[in-house]
Amino acid sequence: MTDHAQYTPEEQQRIRASIVAGDAPACPRCDVTLTTRPIGGGSFGLGYARRREWLICPQCKRSAIFDVKRGTRN
Repeated sequence: MTDHAQYTPEEQQRIRASIVAGDAPACPRCDVTLTTRPIGGGSFGLGYARRREWLICPQCKRSAIFDVKRGTRN
């Protein structure tokens, strides 16, 4: 069976801790700096918009999406 390129909850916590600390997040499996891509979202007409980032490991291709303001996984 193939891996769906997802991090475990513990790995996501490590990434989140790096973001909250202001450090460049690294892949918990490869120890490579994650590539960051902004993701738009939310309903601009309703007065709110979420700023999210898609963090991708350039080596193993695993990824996670986090809310920038809260530092939480979406």
